Formats: sequence, C-alpha cells, structure tokens
Amino acid sequence: MPARPEYDFQAENGQGVLTVSGDWTVHTLGPIQPELGDLDVSGLQSLVADLESVGRIDTAGAFLLDRLACRASLDALETRHASSQADSLLEQARLLRPESMPEVLPDKSHGVVDLFERTGRTTMGFVNETVDTLAFLGETIVSMLGMFVKPARMRWTALVSVMEESGLDAVPIVAFLSFFVGMVVAFIGATTLSEFGATIFTVELVGIAVLREFGVILTAIILAGRTNSAFTAQIGAMRMRQEVDAMTTLGLDPMDVLVVPRAYAMLLMTPVLTLIAMLFGIGGGAVVSWLTLDINPTVFFNRTRDFVPMENFWVGMSKAPVFGLVVALIGCRQGLLVGGSVQSLGRSTTRSVVQALFSIIVIDALFAVFYMELGV
Repeated sequence: MPARPEYDFQAENGQGVLTVSGDWTVHTLGPIQPELGDLDVSGLQSLVADLESVGRIDTAGAFLLDRLACRASLDALETRHASSQADSLLEQARLLRPESMPEVLPDKSHGVVDLFERTGRTTMGFVNETVDTLAFLGETIVSMLGMFVKPARMRWTALVSVMEESGLDAVPIVAFLSFFVGMVVAFIGATTLSEFGATIFTVELVGIAVLREFGVILTAIILAGRTNSAFTAQIGAMRMRQEVDAMTTLGLDPMDVLVVPRAYAMLLMTPVLTLIAMLFGIGGGAVVSWLTLDINPTVFFNRTRDFVPMENFWVGMSKAPVFGLVVALIGCRQGLLVGGSVQSLGRSTTRSVVQALFSIIVIDALFAVFYMELGV
C-alpha cells in the first residue's frame, strides 16, 4: 500500500528547507495538496527539498514541489539526497514553466540555398506522393479484378448504396450546372461569331465544346468536390473510430470492403452523369440560340446531328470512366491515411479535393494530346 506523503517545512534567514517522506505520486497527493498550497514561501532566497526519506515520486509529485519554488519566484528548487530519477523529474517540471519554454523565432532564412532546399523537398514530396498513388492504383486494380474471380467477395449492398449516393443524388446539380454552362458557351459564341456574320456556327461550337470537353470535365469537377470529399470523410471517420483496424482484426480486407465498391460505383455512374451533363449542356445552348439568334430548336438539333461529328461524343465518354476511377482512388486513399485527430481529417479532405482537381486537369490535357496525335 502506498505510504502517505508527509513533509516538514522550516524557514530561517531567507532559506527554506522542505523535508519530505512517503510516496509522492498522483494517487497519494490529493490530501496534501491543499496544505502545500497554504505554505508561506514569500521572501525566500532559496528553497531546498530534502528527499532522503521519500519513497516513490512521479511527475505529479515533482510538479507539486517545483510549484513551491515557482511561487517563491525562484529559478529552481535545490535538492538534497535526491536520486537521479527525482532530479530528472524536477528538471522536467522546471522546464514546463511558461517562462522556461524556449522562444520560437520565426524562420528568416530566405537565401538561395534555402530556396533550393525547399524546392527539392517539395519536388521529392510530389514524386513520393505520385509513386504512392500509383502503388495504391495497382492495389485497387488487383482487388477489383479479384472480384471477377470470386464474385462473392463483392459488397453488393455497399455498391448499390454508393451508386445512389454518388450518382443519382448528383443528377440535379450536374444537370443544373451543365445547362447554364451550355448557355454561357452559346452566348459567348453568338457574341463573338456575330462580328463575322457566322452566328449559325454557334450550333457547332456548343455541340463540340459540350460533347468533347465541358460535359465530362464539369461532371468530374463536381464529383471531385462532392463525392471525393465524401469518400475521404467517411473512410477517415472510420479510421478515427478504429473501425478499419477492427475490420483487419476480423480478417476483412479494407480494400474489398471500402475501396472496391466505391471504385466500381464511380466507374458505372460517371459515364451516366456525363451523358446527362452533355444533354443538358446542349439543351442550354439550344435555349440561348432560340432566344437570341432565332434558331429554332428543331434546326439546332438537326444541325447538331448533321455537322457535329459523332467522334466528339465518344471522346468525351471515353474520359468519364478514367475520371471516375481517379476520383474514387484519391478519395479512398486519403481517407485511409487519416490519423486519429480531427485536424488530420480536415487536412486529408482538403488534400483529397486538391489532388483530384489537379489530376483531372492533367489527365484531360494528356487525353487532348493523345487524341490530337490520333487525329480524332
């Protein structure tokens, strides 16, 4: 049983001596703490703690002793017959005083060497992040192909739920924004082409722009801001509650349970949302052409069918599964990287959205170069 902490305090000629005995631990200090708080240590020039008869002492006991020296405005508490452990604990308690904390000076290094150092660190961080993402992509593809070998591993309920949440629920915002983007493209085209007397070519402008680029890009950006962040937040919250660790303990692969259903859902729903975006984008262009250019909707759609090559539609649709997989991949990976704090969840969600948007733009540029070389 722990010995009750006791002390004897003597003060003479500005020097105080505190003789302590018993166990000074967090479990025994409760009754004695108010008594120590009432000690008059003002005016002391030094304070000595005699620890010859002390039993066990921990951080709480060292902090309580050091607080006496702090109340006496002394720099440190002197000790007698103290063990190395007790001296170490008292030194740690002294360093925890607010005035003992080291001052953090702002980094004022702005030289050329520091510039190269930051540039190199950022470059290596980008390279490592790219390699890790590609490794996660390979692991995801292997897990997705494994579902064809063993279909019983697929979480069909999770797949349908994610398809509804990320696909059907996103239809209104995709359709709404695509309609107005189509209107903007048609209005800009009509305003510019009217200077050349070629307003009728607004139809081709809207058709090619929406089918080839704007439909799929707008859908991917909406999914990057809406669905990607949701994936990261959902999986990140599970990481914070240690549900992912529980799955591993039960023998469940988090890739099969969390990542693969979301990847398949995005592969299936992104082309559908892209098709809806294309239809509503062309519809918005038709409305502007009708109201400002007096181009009848029948003439608009007939000209779109006759003069807009079908290849533009397939170019846009070919990008949709890739963008959907990228959104799911980055969202799930950042969710699995969340630590145990809310700050970590916020940082991962922000990083997830930024990486998804960056990847979509870069991949779209690569697609443009690829199709330009093919002459499509």
